[in-house]
Amino acid sequence: MNDIIHLPDLRVARYRFTLNMLEPVYLPPYKGSALRGGFGHTLKQLVCYQPTACGEHCRLGNDCVYGYLFETAPPEGAEVLRNLSEVARPFVVEPPLDRRPAFEPGERLDFYVVLIGRGIGYLPYFVLVFQQLGQAGLGRTRGKFALERVMALDGRDGKEGKEGREGKEEVVFDAADGMMRTCDLSVGPAEWEAQAAAFPCPPLPLTFLTPTRLKHEGRLVDGGPPFHVLIKALLGRVSSLSYFHCGQRWDTDFRGWIDRAQDVRLVDAGTGWVDWERYSGRQQQRVRMGGLVGRATYEGDLHPYLPLLALGELVHVGKGTVFGNGWIRVQSSEAAAAHFQGTWPGLT
Repeated sequence: MNDIIHLPDLRVARYRFTLNMLEPVYLPPYKGSALRGGFGHTLKQLVCYQPTACGEHCRLGNDCVYGYLFETAPPEGAEVLRNLSEVARPFVVEPPLDRRPAFEPGERLDFYVVLIGRGIGYLPYFVLVFQQLGQAGLGRTRGKFALERVMALDGRDGKEGKEGREGKEEVVFDAADGMMRTCDLSVGPAEWEAQAAAFPCPPLPLTFLTPTRLKHEGRLVDGGPPFHVLIKALLGRVSSLSYFHCGQRWDTDFRGWIDRAQDVRLVDAGTGWVDWERYSGRQQQRVRMGGLVGRATYEGDLHPYLPLLALGELVHVGKGTVFGNGWIRVQSSEAAAAHFQGTWPGLT
C-alpha cells in the first residue's frame, strides 16, 4: 500500500456571500436549512418552466439546472456507484456559526458556498438566485435583504490560505456595479497536500463545527467518532463527487485504507450530540438533522490520511452536507474554542 492517499483531480471552489439586511430578518439558530431551502425554492421558480409536471422528481434530470444541483442522478451507463439511493450534490452551503436569530436593517450576514467540479460553472445561478431571494425575503417574516458582495477565496477562509499564508480573495460580484467577474481560485490535490503538511500531527486535533451525521453498522454514531468511521465516510463522499461531478473514477484501495485507519486511536473526545430540524416540502414533514459537534483528538499512523482530511474541510462529510452539516476543521484547541463560543451551548 502507498504511504499516502493520492486524491483524484477534482477542483473545489469556495465563495463568501455577504447579505445586507434591508428589513428585520428572523432566522433559526442553525441557518443552513433556511439558506439552502430559500435557494432551492427560488431556483426552481427561476429555471423550471413546468414545475407541476415534474412532480417529486425533475423529468430532465442532470440536463436541468435545478435537477442537476438538487436531484443529481447517475448518468446512463454509469460504471460504478449505480446503486446509490442519493448521489452527492455538487455544492455545500456553509452557514454562519452565529446562532442569534434576529438581524436588524443594516446588519450583514456572511455565509459560504462550496462548489465542486462541474458545479463551479453554476456559480452565476447562485448569485442570481440570492439576488432574487433578497427581493422575496427570507426567514419567518420574509425580511428583505440585498446581496452585497460575493468573494472567491483560495483558502479555508479569508484569512488562512494555502500553507498557512494569508488567503487570496477576488471579487466575483459587487452590488455597487452589478457586474459578474470571472476568476478561478479553485483548489485541487496540490493545495490539499500543502495544507496537510501544515497540520499539527501527531496528535491530530479535529473539530466538528456543525452537526456531523456518520453511520456505522446501520446506526448514527453518537460519540467519538472512531477514526475509521470518519475515513470511510470521507472516502465514499470523495469517490462520488469525483465520479459524478468531475467525470473520473477514483481507483484507490478503499478497503485497505479503512482497515488501516482502525489502528488510529481516539485519545480524547469532547463531542456531543445536538439536534436541529428542517421542514421537508417533498416529505411534508419535519426531518431531524442533528449530529456530532465538538472536538476529537487522534493518534497513530495519521500521515496517509492528512490530504483527505484537508479536502474534507472543504467538501464536508456525512449526511446533510448541502445544509452545512459535517463541517470539519483540523485546528488547535484554542481555535476550536473560539469557533464554538456562543455557537453550541456546553461545547466551548
